[in-house]
Amino acid sequence: MKRAVRARVAGATLLAATTVTALVAGTGTSAAAPARATAAYNKECGAGYTQVNQIPIPGRGAVFLAYNSANGKNCVVTKRDGASGSKLWVGSWIQRDKDLKSKQEQYGFFTSYAGPVYLEAKGKCVDWGGEIDGYVVARYKTNCGTLAPAGR
Repeated sequence: MKRAVRARVAGATLLAATTVTALVAGTGTSAAAPARATAAYNKECGAGYTQVNQIPIPGRGAVFLAYNSANGKNCVVTKRDGASGSKLWVGSWIQRDKDLKSKQEQYGFFTSYAGPVYLEAKGKCVDWGGEIDGYVVARYKTNCGTLAPAGR
């Protein structure tokens, strides 16, 4: 059965389509799926960028916001959890708060991450987010000229 799910995750909006599967008849045993490594920021934005915020996408990955104080640019990367093989729809975006004309984005079918996407927004609030396989998260009016601790 397929159903839409909307949840709030650490102040972020998460919207997803999920599939619920039940074991009907069979051997009565099932093997647990191997644990996947959790997505982590690994300098995908390049030298000089420090992670300042993130939004988890439970069971899928996370969206990371990084900042370079030397050039005043923000960077967003959406990373999938663990070692991936097949391509999934993944996206990253960022814009100055309520400024659609400033929006920078990258969407496509990727095996590990989308982005980096960059935006100069020194001293300004940013709206940013990402998507993995239909699971969409976003934050609005954050990191307003100050460095928020990672994970907030």
